[in-house]
Amino acid sequence: MHNGKKPSRAPFEIRRSAIQGRGGFATRAIERGERFVEYTGERISWKEADRRYNDASMKRHHTFLFTLTKRTCVDAAVGGNDARFINHSCDPNCEAVIVNGRIYIEAIHDIRAGEELSYDYAYERDADTDDDEEALYVCHCGARNCRGTILAPLEEPVSKVHHAAARHAKKRRRKRVQRA
Repeated sequence: MHNGKKPSRAPFEIRRSAIQGRGGFATRAIERGERFVEYTGERISWKEADRRYNDASMKRHHTFLFTLTKRTCVDAAVGGNDARFINHSCDPNCEAVIVNGRIYIEAIHDIRAGEELSYDYAYERDADTDDDEEALYVCHCGARNCRGTILAPLEEPVSKVHHAAARHAKKRRRKRVQRA
């Protein structure tokens, strides 16, 4: 916990979200810098992820995959926890960080009780991303600065981990993360 003290209640609960389906909502104040949940699930290869999920056959994109390394991802649909319900926003109040091979969600500013939790998924994109792919990854966050997609901004450089993953399978978009 951020200040060394154990909070008296769970930091968030799952409720219906105006952004997308269900979302995580703070049940108490969460301080800036607090790592309040680990993103858990089955660790699988990208080859297995591509076998399990085929974006081309989905009416709308929906997976719980999260990039861990250029070879490994976490599938929160298998053995995952409630962190998988934290939605994307172009104006997030959290970020994902990887520490010692584990993914955590951390507050990037103070969050009030009742506020919906979000982080920028920033799915990787490349020069070949077309309008059909943009439509598949549409954003519903409603932020004033919404870019209209959960794909990374065009001007944002792709990290080495995500660039390597892109070479393996263009059809699979992955969540980008901050490395601690």
